[in-house]
Amino acid sequence: MDTALDRALRVFRERGYHATSIGDLTAAMRLATGSVYKAFRDKHAVFLAAFERYTAVRGEQTRSAAARGGNGRERLRNVLLSYVEHSQGVEGRRGCLVVGSAVELSAVDPAVRARVSAQLETNENFIAGLIREGQADGSIPGHVDADDTARLMICITQGMRVVGKARLPLDGPRLVGVAMKLLA
Repeated sequence: MDTALDRALRVFRERGYHATSIGDLTAAMRLATGSVYKAFRDKHAVFLAAFERYTAVRGEQTRSAAARGGNGRERLRNVLLSYVEHSQGVEGRRGCLVVGSAVELSAVDPAVRARVSAQLETNENFIAGLIREGQADGSIPGHVDADDTARLMICITQGMRVVGKARLPLDGPRLVGVAMKLLA
């Protein structure tokens, strides 16, 4: 099932929800139309399952990047560098399903809006936690407002994903260096 959802994800990320047909999904997932409908009911259900798969995989990638740091500041820097990495090349051109869903569907689909909001909140809380960790270990000054800075970092990371989808180059180390100045 994960393999089929990963294939569906690629189509949704590249084309968006509305430009993806059930035929596109069956071809990508390598399943018969009847099998897709039996497993998922409709395109919307495939999309929601793919969204959940995407956020789980990306969450693990983000936690893995953070784990490579020795303190809160390094962990946050690694997370930002991971966003840069996923915003470039083939991965960047495919785009972020959270960003694409926010733009394309959040205004008209309450189920997607709830998932997008929950994911952005999860990401923001993770970043705020890294900032607080850095404050506790002394790598980030105590005067930095963890919640407000985390919100701005979310705006930065999601903006990176948009820039990557637009195929504009990102100078990762330079951008991350500027973002890290928020922690001074």
